[in-house]
Amino acid sequence: MDQVLDTPLTRLAGVRHPVVQTGMGWVAGPRLVSAVANAGGLGVLASATMTLEQLTEAIHEVKDRTEAPFGVNLRADAGDAGDRIDLLIKEQVKVASFALAPKQELIAKLKDAGVVVIPSVGARRHAEKVAAWGADAVLVQGGEGGGHTGAVATTLLLPQVVDAVDIPVIAAGGFFDGRGLAAALAYGAGGVAMGTRFLLTADSSVPEDVKKVYLGTKETVVTRQVDGMPHRVLRSELVDELERAGRLSGLVRALRNGARFKKISGMSWREMIADGKAMKHGKDLSWSQVLMAANTPMLLKAAMVDGRPDLGVMASGQVVALIDALPTCEDLIDGIVTTAAARIKAGQSFLA
Repeated sequence: MDQVLDTPLTRLAGVRHPVVQTGMGWVAGPRLVSAVANAGGLGVLASATMTLEQLTEAIHEVKDRTEAPFGVNLRADAGDAGDRIDLLIKEQVKVASFALAPKQELIAKLKDAGVVVIPSVGARRHAEKVAAWGADAVLVQGGEGGGHTGAVATTLLLPQVVDAVDIPVIAAGGFFDGRGLAAALAYGAGGVAMGTRFLLTADSSVPEDVKKVYLGTKETVVTRQVDGMPHRVLRSELVDELERAGRLSGLVRALRNGARFKKISGMSWREMIADGKAMKHGKDLSWSQVLMAANTPMLLKAAMVDGRPDLGVMASGQVVALIDALPTCEDLIDGIVTTAAARIKAGQSFLA
C-alpha cells in the first residue's frame, strides 16, 4: 500500500499507519497482534489474563511472527506490575499501554528505557494528570466504546482532551472505518484505536460461532452487573439474567469465578486479595465491587475462548451494529487509511 498518513502517533510508535488495536482480554493474543503489526498498525497484547510466564511466551511469539513494533497492555495496579515492566524493558517492547494511570515512577522507568508509555483515560482531568507525569501519548475512549466505558461521547470528550494536553491523543470509541479516522485527525487526534472492529476480523482468534453472534446482534447495553462498573456488552439472555439477579446471587457467582481465575492465573488468595486492595484504592471501589471484578475475566473467557456465548458476556462497542464482514487486518487497515486519505483530499475542495 502506497498511501501513508504521517501523524504524531506514527512517528512516536514507529508504525506505518495511525491505527491501534486495543488490548482486549482473551482476544488480543499473538496472532491478532502480529497481524495488525504486519499490516502497519499498532497491535497491543492484552496481558491482564496472562501469567508472567505466559506473557513472556506471547511476546516471543509476536516477535517470531513480525519485526514490526507492537505494544503490551498492563494493569498498573497488579501486584507484579514491576516484574512485567522489567520484562517489557528486557524484551525491548516498543509500547506499554495501561488501562489505569501508572505511577509516575513507573512512567519514568519505562521512558528511561526507551519504552513509549500510553495510558487510557476516560476524562480530561485524567489525561492532564498522566501528561504531567510524563506519558508519551494518551488514548481517550468515549462512551460508544466496548468494555469498561464512560458516559461522555467521543465527539465531546476527544476535543476536550486534545485541547488540554500537548502530547499525541489517540481516539477510541465508535471507530470502524476511514471516515472515522479522517474525522479524528480533523479533531486533532494522532490516530484511532479500535477493539470491536479488530475482534471481528479473520485474524482474530475468537471462535467463529461467537463472531457470528456479534454479526447477528446489533444491540449493546451498559451493565454494572458484570463487575460493578459500567461495562458495554452485547445484549444477551445471560446479560438480561444478570440484570435481574439479586445482589447476593451476584456475589456468589463472583466468588465461584474468583476461584476459577485463581486456578487459571496461578495466583494465591493472598495475591488476589492484594490485587483487590490495589484495585479498590485505584478506582475508589467498594469491596463488593472488587469481589464482582472476579466475574470479568471468567465471563469473557467463556465466550471469547471457550466459544460459549450462552455462558459468558461479549464486550462490544456500539459500532457492532455497522459491521457485517470479517476482513483480514491487512485489508481492514489498508481500506481505512485509503478511505481516510480520500476524505481528507476531498475536504480540501471546500476551501475557497
